[in-house]
Amino acid sequence: MALSPLDDRYAGRVEVLNSIFSEFGLMKFRTVVEIQWLLALSEKGIAPALPAEVKIGLETLCDNFTTEEYNAIKTFEATTNHDVKAVEYFVRELVPKSHWSWIHFACTSEDINNLAYGLMLSHGREVLLCVMNNLIEDLKQKSLDWKATPMLCRTHGQTATPSTMGKEWAVFWDRANTISERIKNVPLTGKINGATGTYSAHIAAKPDIDWIQFTHDFVTEKLGLTPNALTTQIEPHDQQALLLNEMGRLNNVLIDLCRDVWGYISLGYFGQKTVAGEVGSSTMPHKVNPIDFENAEGNFKLSRGIGRTLSDELPISRWQRDLTDSTLQRNFGLVFGHFYLGIKSLQKGLGKLEIKEEKLATDLEGAPEVLTEAVQTVLRAYGHHDAYEQLKNFSRGQALNLKQIYEFVDQSELPPEEKAKLKKLTPATYTGLAEALVDKFVV
Repeated sequence: MALSPLDDRYAGRVEVLNSIFSEFGLMKFRTVVEIQWLLALSEKGIAPALPAEVKIGLETLCDNFTTEEYNAIKTFEATTNHDVKAVEYFVRELVPKSHWSWIHFACTSEDINNLAYGLMLSHGREVLLCVMNNLIEDLKQKSLDWKATPMLCRTHGQTATPSTMGKEWAVFWDRANTISERIKNVPLTGKINGATGTYSAHIAAKPDIDWIQFTHDFVTEKLGLTPNALTTQIEPHDQQALLLNEMGRLNNVLIDLCRDVWGYISLGYFGQKTVAGEVGSSTMPHKVNPIDFENAEGNFKLSRGIGRTLSDELPISRWQRDLTDSTLQRNFGLVFGHFYLGIKSLQKGLGKLEIKEEKLATDLEGAPEVLTEAVQTVLRAYGHHDAYEQLKNFSRGQALNLKQIYEFVDQSELPPEEKAKLKKLTPATYTGLAEALVDKFVV
């Protein structure tokens, strides 16, 4: 009865994200922030020192938050009708009454929420990068394995200068690797500076504390986030938007990869290993469809689309605070969930691929016209300003064979040694530095 397929059809494939992006995850991270704030106040001497056993218990809870704690918070929320206040009341149960006034001290709800979401995205990013690293390694290995396997390229869908299969995979490896590094380095920011970002309550209660330095140390050292000093009631979400935009760029690269592999399967460059019991069509028994790449493409599109909406809207807030971001941020899990599902589908599809070198060779042999580029470029090098026009008149729209091209070379005004070199070329050997590019840059 779930509304989202991530919680129904695909639930088992994305469960690694459940404890991060669910309501449970949000409550867990809120609890961590409230506890760590109390611990920091106590350690600094702003609040009274906590008994050692209480401190240990709080730290242990931060590392071992379970459904028991979650259900206790939800019980409080049933009365408070306020989720962050429910967390505050829950934490009260863990400390002496003498410390109750220091829980949520000088905080607005958004101080807790923005830091909780920062932790959520930080943990989610770790999962994302882990699965991406596996994919990137696979792309790298395929690039190395196929670096010398020639293939006919297509530009505008038409036959074009050959490459190697490995070099084409190296392009996707490089793009995915580059953007993954950018995702890794996006600073996830947080603030704990009060109702409108002015530290007014902090200063009213404890004017002798350097609250800017203290809160910056707290955000950095206790939570591992990057402090943001200049905010309204909400942290402006600019870095969240940046992370989502980088994820969108990565989604684009992987959509591109899915489409290319789909096309190569259609051309017969790859076959797919069959799985016992699996059905390709309800009516055509012969079919082995590239469903994993299609499924991956669809999920990458969903991740990109939802992420774009969030990145467009999250940085916008009326005056010092409105609540639209609260609803939007609850959908981070959809962005990460569909991305993760897309990666898993893509990896499954890549694991079924079987390269068909015979088909690659046949296609190359059937496209001798691609050598006309080489012939006209050598003619240019020897001063023939009309080289392109000569080859265009000879080849454009024609069904050529190698013999005809070699005859054209023989009739040209090139030196004998250049003619000999060109007549040794075949589409399969006209791959330039494709293999060397892999050797040089895929490291």
